[in-house]
Amino acid sequence: MISAGIVGGAGYTAGELLRILLRHPEVHLDFVFSTSQAGKSVSSIHQDLLGETDLHFSGSLNREVDVLFLCLGHGNSEKFLNEHAFSETTRIIDLSTDFRESRPEHAFVYGLPEINRAEIQQAQFLANPGCFATAINLAILPLASKGMLEDEVHVNGVTGSTGAGTSLSGTTHFSWRDNNFSAYKAFEHQHIKEITENVKQLQTGFSSDINFIPNRGNFSRGIHVTSYTSFQGSLETARELYESFYADAAFTFLVDQEVHLKQVVNTNKCLLRVQKFGNKLVITSVLDNLLKGASGQAVQNMNLMFGMEETTGLRLKATYF
Repeated sequence: MISAGIVGGAGYTAGELLRILLRHPEVHLDFVFSTSQAGKSVSSIHQDLLGETDLHFSGSLNREVDVLFLCLGHGNSEKFLNEHAFSETTRIIDLSTDFRESRPEHAFVYGLPEINRAEIQQAQFLANPGCFATAINLAILPLASKGMLEDEVHVNGVTGSTGAGTSLSGTTHFSWRDNNFSAYKAFEHQHIKEITENVKQLQTGFSSDINFIPNRGNFSRGIHVTSYTSFQGSLETARELYESFYADAAFTFLVDQEVHLKQVVNTNKCLLRVQKFGNKLVITSVLDNLLKGASGQAVQNMNLMFGMEETTGLRLKATYF
């Protein structure tokens, strides 16, 4: 059994990790560390786990765990690791933005299995991708793999309220979010950097803009992204490219019909649809921001890092009805 610890255990991503890891056949959950909730039962905060676990939040760490998940706010993971040492064999999976961009001073591998599976299998330190970044990368990386991103990419995406985390703000209150819709961080979203870095990993000469307009939806979870760019080939050529690129992907699927959030919420899947309009290729991608966009992908990466079947513990059915 793999011993696992979670740091920052009170948020949404930690709650989803708990739900998955408690039922994972190869994992023993050693501790859930939280300075704000230490001593309280885990199910008093994550109330969907009532009757599922007797675990309590811990104020101390086991530095010998096999794998450590960091579910801290952006900017806090690097600080935490500078202040706390772990075993030389402990594998660390960070769900924040702190290590997603390549820097010579850290050895974190970017954890998108669809392009970095071999590197993930050998990694000790892993940066779990962002939710919007996963949806957009999976939409456009097949084109980059063949050097076919020859123009600007235009992206419009909508995320649910859980993407903002559990901390309250003016735009997360029910009375503001309900029956409402708004754009934010247009052309300046923090995920653009990691998306661009992944595109350049496959298409080194890419120099065009990725124009991203993120939006807040009035639903709890899920991401719906529409991307389009110039494409001179046929729709059949595009479909063959995407089918080939994702032939071995465990959770990414190309489909013929329209895609929607009810197909993917509560799963680790990303569904893609490609369409051609004139000289534009339109790619629609949908995923659950807390699973394939966060905690599910983190467990997928853990499975790869420890040599397990990639889908272990992640055979989750969508809450379709």
